[in-house]
Amino acid sequence: MAQTGQKVFNVGVVGYGMSAKVFHIPFITITPAFKLHSILQRSPKPESSAPADYPSLQHFQSMEPFLADAALDVVVLTTTPDTHFALAKQALEAGKHVFVEKPFVPSAAEASALIAIAAAHNRQICVYQNRRWDSDFQTVRKLLSSDALGRVYEFETHFDRYRADRPTSWKGELGMSQGGSALYDLGTHLVDQVYALFGMPTGVFAKLVDQRAGRVLGPEDPTVEPDGVNMQLFYPAGLIVHVRIGVLSAETRQPRFWIRGSKGSYHKAGLDTQEDQLKAGMKTSDSQFGRDSEEWHGQLVTVGDDGKINETVCPNVEPVTYKKIYELFGEALRGNGAVPVPASEARDVLCILEAAKESAMTRREVALS
Repeated sequence: MAQTGQKVFNVGVVGYGMSAKVFHIPFITITPAFKLHSILQRSPKPESSAPADYPSLQHFQSMEPFLADAALDVVVLTTTPDTHFALAKQALEAGKHVFVEKPFVPSAAEASALIAIAAAHNRQICVYQNRRWDSDFQTVRKLLSSDALGRVYEFETHFDRYRADRPTSWKGELGMSQGGSALYDLGTHLVDQVYALFGMPTGVFAKLVDQRAGRVLGPEDPTVEPDGVNMQLFYPAGLIVHVRIGVLSAETRQPRFWIRGSKGSYHKAGLDTQEDQLKAGMKTSDSQFGRDSEEWHGQLVTVGDDGKINETVCPNVEPVTYKKIYELFGEALRGNGAVPVPASEARDVLCILEAAKESAMTRREVALS
């Protein structure tokens, strides 16, 4: 059961890689409902040591004593996706709330199991789908909610880069069955944003490709682990969503959004700035955090009452930044509002990704209820 009042929850972080250092700890430390309490790092090294960086915290190297700490309230999992199910299950059964990096878990079945465990222990799960708070996506939300584009009939979302070398991290090592590949790493972000806007599609068609090797997942080549995705999601009233991910896109301005509606269209290039800013060491309090430079502003095209086409520059809305997901989760635990990304929504996104795999293997559209 969620807590009430102004309780401050002690947070323990599992893992001490880039995810913990860049995407979680900076936000935990500025969230009123949370206090950074402990870190579990299995093998501290001189070049990366949580005890050295945070000497005043509690430090652990294994889950059992970490979870046995009665003062610990919330566990943040920043480890690789193949570990999420077992670690989240352990934390929930120990009576802790859980905040899980994306992708949530490798399968919708595992997501359902964790939802049941959380309910049995009266604990909450939130999934770190932070890109719901990208400034460009917040701009898209505003355009759609204000009916600036009319009835949207085509929505194109991209995560394209030029990276000819395969990554040497888990992103290049884990397969789809473990929550790896571009489908789960980046597809989780893009499909989650689409889900947040439009809900579950009625059908999915997908081609999953290893662009670097020139292979296509299918019955003739069933072992492909894709680094490229070309997916279509179908919705009522004729809306078609295109989800595209690529690693060999040689562009100076990578496409991000192209949305077309009955009264206008919106074009946006370039990824949200927050990730690069955080990696470069920018503080979350910096006035430029989450802001695009003018050269990356979007373009809005609308049809006037006189039928004329008008094009204007469309800057992003005022950034709310990734701190919002932490603020909302903290308030949800206090009893003020809903969990911002509940496990049930993450499970729905996993169902869409699983339909994409089925479509790629069967070469047909897969219907979703």
